[in-house]
Amino acid sequence: MALDIRIDRDVCMGSGNCVFYVPGVLDLDDEGIAIVIDPTAGEDDQIILAARGCPTQAISVYRGDDKVV
Repeated sequence: MALDIRIDRDVCMGSGNCVFYVPGVLDLDDEGIAIVIDPTAGEDDQIILAARGCPTQAISVYRGDDKVV
């Protein structure tokens, strides 16, 4: 089951840390805000690490109904 990755666009400051951890999964849009490109393009542990490394904690990760980060 792919992780459900959610970005709070009001909180994201566009640091790009997430893109560093999981390129191909997350990217920055034209406004410099994180977006999900392909939630299956990376390893679950790297996606979780990217969410934990977000300086504004704008990334939430769910597995089914359970919030992981």
